[in-house]
Amino acid sequence: MAKLSVKGQALIAHLRDGASTVCRCWRVVRRDGKVLGFTDHDGDLEFDGTAFSAATGFTAAAVEQTTGLAVNNTEAVGALRAGAITEEDISAGRYDGAVVTCWVVNWADPEQRMVQFNGSLGEVTRCGEAFSAELRGATEALNQPQGRVYQSMCSAVLCDGDCRFDPEMLGYSMEAPVLSVDGGVKLIVADGGQEEGWFSRGRLEVLDGAARGLIAIIKRDCRLGASREIELWQEIRPTLDVGDSVRLVAGCDKRAATCRDKFNNFDNFRGFPHIPGEDWLTAYPKQGDDNDGGSLNG
Repeated sequence: MAKLSVKGQALIAHLRDGASTVCRCWRVVRRDGKVLGFTDHDGDLEFDGTAFSAATGFTAAAVEQTTGLAVNNTEAVGALRAGAITEEDISAGRYDGAVVTCWVVNWADPEQRMVQFNGSLGEVTRCGEAFSAELRGATEALNQPQGRVYQSMCSAVLCDGDCRFDPEMLGYSMEAPVLSVDGGVKLIVADGGQEEGWFSRGRLEVLDGAARGLIAIIKRDCRLGASREIELWQEIRPTLDVGDSVRLVAGCDKRAATCRDKFNNFDNFRGFPHIPGEDWLTAYPKQGDDNDGGSLNG
């Protein structure tokens, strides 16, 4: 068993007194860097540079903890409030994958505390004026597939550490105001001069407005004279408004030819373009073929 910190030992000693003054505190760090603190105590608390707000309606079920590599999990529930967690932020996905830390704290002396749970937010759902969020333990990452897949297509994500392509190179990204929006899925922006389909399979980043910081994947990119029509795979919530600024980044279909010709980045291609396909793997000699012992694929 891991050795308790001095603060944890002080909390254990407090609990042994019989009359305890404990509560739980949660810190949520979103991917955009915003930090929120909650407590089920009836008064606000503060430690480690985070203010933990009371009366937020934020509570959590008992934490299920196991040994080995099994995933520790629990659930948090609360009310949708304008000053804390809002319906708009949940719909926009701003809490997806947020880092969550939960402490048991002596509210009479917050220096006496112990981490009870450390993990991330999983599925967040809402019902009426309340929300429910799955809390996943740190071992959840061990359930993700690891390693590379041998395939002809590239396994890297454009501009990541494996791809290493710089999207700031001239012509591979552009910023433009939104000229019109149709259902949050189709929008019209000014044309930057790139060929049709240049941004298909690319990404759209919202630079300002209610949806600032959100990213969507581009399904289709068409030129319409002096403008471009961008169709997204999923609606952005909160909805984009006319006049909001967006940034478009060129798309990649992960083929070797695209990596070489469109991005001039073949040195970092992470696929295996010459790997035999399924037709070759299932090939067999047939009567009438030139069965001279050579390669079946010629």
